[in-house]
Amino acid sequence: MGNAVANSVDLLPADAAAGVFVGRLQLEAGPTPVIIRQGMVEDVSDTAATVADLLALDNPAAVTGRPLFDVAELAARAAAQDARSPFILAPIDLQVVKAAGVTFAISAIERVIEERVRGDANAAAAVRASIEARIGGGIRAVVPGSEEAAKLKQVLINDGMWSQYLEVAIGPDAEIFTKCAVLASVGWGAEIGVRSDSSWNNPEPEVVLAVDAKGRILGATLGNDVNLRDFEGRSALLLSKAKDNNASCSIGPFIRLFDAGFTLDDVRNAVVDLRIDGPEGYVLTGRSTMREISRDPAELVRQAMSEHHFPDGFVLFLGTLFAPTQDRDDPGRGFTHKVGDVVRISAERLGALSNRVTTARDAAPWHYGLRVLMRNLAGRGLLR
Repeated sequence: MGNAVANSVDLLPADAAAGVFVGRLQLEAGPTPVIIRQGMVEDVSDTAATVADLLALDNPAAVTGRPLFDVAELAARAAAQDARSPFILAPIDLQVVKAAGVTFAISAIERVIEERVRGDANAAAAVRASIEARIGGGIRAVVPGSEEAAKLKQVLINDGMWSQYLEVAIGPDAEIFTKCAVLASVGWGAEIGVRSDSSWNNPEPEVVLAVDAKGRILGATLGNDVNLRDFEGRSALLLSKAKDNNASCSIGPFIRLFDAGFTLDDVRNAVVDLRIDGPEGYVLTGRSTMREISRDPAELVRQAMSEHHFPDGFVLFLGTLFAPTQDRDDPGRGFTHKVGDVVRISAERLGALSNRVTTARDAAPWHYGLRVLMRNLAGRGLLR
């Protein structure tokens, strides 16, 4: 990624030797699913032509492949890769990319309170106390879709503080949307894009679950659900323009498969860290604690499945607690990206995902679609 530093510790978590990871690499023959275990990278394309095929197996972690190189060599190749023609690809291929929004209800409610009192902390405390007195409990304890949530909704409506965002934050139905087209997500080290006509935007560091066609949650990775706050802020109906643009979805670096030592409970307890290094020396850090999520990850998967069928599986962004307010340039203008920002998202047991920001217009064009992939796999004799 240009001058970005990559090493095995950066790409993979410190306990990587104890886990099994799934990814995709751009090898000379074409995009190739790999498994990383005990310090070695294995090509598993002879068994599974795609990551979707691999994750459809009863026990993906049991698959063995042709050894390629060790993780030190992986890191060296990653560090030398061209951001516009990356070696490390997003660790998914045929899966649908779904995302859940406003999953940290307390953050949404607090934001509404803060807007109501215009940043006055004492006034915010008074409003909060008044609401809690009327619903008979703490705001943080409210479970979306519960009777308490219905009481809270009515109180907020009566006080003129209700919004469509709070409906999906505490109502019975989660916000689930499609983030990008199949094969459109980028991986570690690739350029990530924001629309050139957006003046207020930010990264959204999230945990991403990998789910098969049966609804089995198989593992987790990291993602950046890039968001255009100016577009979505004008109208919720502009969500697709705010979310789905060239290079606007980053996933990786690798999917960590669940096993006895890494389970969905580790996702529930994960802490996701964010660091942005701007070209002018600006630094922003943030943290999202999954323990504060309002809907359990398994419930979000259930709602994403709903009455759909995903024959090739799907991945699900779980949402973020992070909302940057730190001023970057002019006081009161808050944060927005600049071209050249390096965004690093990390979690102790998932490794780190790094990307450099450009515009969606100037990011590498997306040409490698399903037809190209199928022709490549057929030419390699992998479709059978």
